[in-house]
Amino acid sequence: GQRGEEEAHHSLETFTFYLSEPLSKERVEAFSDGVYAIVATLLILDICEDNVPDTREVEEKFHGSLLEALSEYGRNYLAYFGSFVTIGLLWFVHHSLFLYITKATRLMGLLNILSLAFIGGLPLAYQLTSEFAERSHNEIEAIQVSCVITFFASIFQFAIWTTALLHERETLHPFAGYGGKEHAFMFAKLALYPCVSLGAFFLTCLLSEFSTAIFHVVQIVIPFVFLALRIFVRISLTIIKSVMSFSRRKVVLLEEEEACLSPSETLS
Repeated sequence: GQRGEEEAHHSLETFTFYLSEPLSKERVEAFSDGVYAIVATLLILDICEDNVPDTREVEEKFHGSLLEALSEYGRNYLAYFGSFVTIGLLWFVHHSLFLYITKATRLMGLLNILSLAFIGGLPLAYQLTSEFAERSHNEIEAIQVSCVITFFASIFQFAIWTTALLHERETLHPFAGYGGKEHAFMFAKLALYPCVSLGAFFLTCLLSEFSTAIFHVVQIVIPFVFLALRIFVRISLTIIKSVMSFSRRKVVLLEEEEACLSPSETLS
């Protein structure tokens, strides 16, 4: 009877589910890369399927000019590049996040799956914004759906980092922890898309008309703005450090000169 109780207790411990239990970081990254690759492939297949002009149409309607024929699909190409840039930057943020996570947990894996679920909805966002472009109310609703998908895909990434911060000594590299070298940049990376998508969503609620072209241009510009901001911060920090070191050298030189002077010269 005592052995049976011990075996039952052991079986209960084996099948309990603790969110803080470790999870294979390599498998989480491999699964995530596979989902990102499939989503990017779906986007490429979508843009190549129905957005290539027919040769007869080019000859009859556009007098043999391929560039004029392609301009008819301009909003579709813009939607494709905006969506692809969004997927690329979210993958880059995900890569940076798991570069600093030293040990993954089951809660992180669950949040990562929720993020990937909305990542998989980005081809839907592309189709909506390309199909309902320049159609008044439907156009705004398509942008709102895209903003919601992007917001949840990115906010769950932010939640992974927040979860890692709760046990940063065990799960996070010191560079990304509180006071670390990359802490502020990680916060900026992970908060970028939630803030932008939420801002665009509320903007569409306030405005009666909002163009999908502007929305996709913003999607394309965001990575370059963030890169320029990071370069600006790096340059500013370098300038501040050089000025501080120059002022410290000056103080050290003055102290050395005073130390070399005799007491009478110092008093004079």
